[in-house]
Amino acid sequence: MNQQLAGFAPTPVVARMENHGRTMLKVAMATGQDLYARTGSMVAYEGFVQYEPNPPAVRQIAAQWVTGEGAPIMKCSGDGLLYLADYGADVVVINLNNDSLSVNGTNVLAFDAHLQWGVEKVKGLAKFAGQGLWNVEIAGTGWVALTSRGTPIVVDCGRGEDETYVDPDALVAWSPNLKVKGKRSFKASSLIGRGSGEAYQMAFSGQGIVVVQPSEDSTDRLRIRH
Repeated sequence: MNQQLAGFAPTPVVARMENHGRTMLKVAMATGQDLYARTGSMVAYEGFVQYEPNPPAVRQIAAQWVTGEGAPIMKCSGDGLLYLADYGADVVVINLNNDSLSVNGTNVLAFDAHLQWGVEKVKGLAKFAGQGLWNVEIAGTGWVALTSRGTPIVVDCGRGEDETYVDPDALVAWSPNLKVKGKRSFKASSLIGRGSGEAYQMAFSGQGIVVVQPSEDSTDRLRIRH
């Protein structure tokens, strides 16, 4: 291999999911260890890997999580290495250990198929922002990969008694046990969020974390591939 390209070659597999650089996910596929991934996110694979878009097991769970035909999830199975990406977004890999995470639907890249999951609309936001957010709650022990438009920050809400406020367009994920409510503020319009003089935030309180991305381009939230 050309020495100038050798530095980009795949590294030895050390985990089920891991980053290959900042913007690509490498998944070690094995027989019986299926994966759910965002439809259209596969960029390459080695070995024998099959995928099934909008599988029957997903249709009912994700019936509401659509902007057109079909749910934005495909089932991947086989034996080999699978590479996933989402338009150059940063990839964040998380290993859940009997834990749970609520993820904005547009930031889900992949997760182990054996994990428990469901799709719900975030309550308390629609009346403020005109449209709600779809979140995917994932629980159990296994691997999850998220995307972030730039390097994210993880805020520990339990470090103080004050609420944590986040622009909905910058929200990636949060601990499901946190209390969430929508907040509308004219005074904060120049500090948080974009708009015509009025800011909408999500307020989090309790024990848990919130993952925030640096991008707050709302067009990212409307783009779901099929």
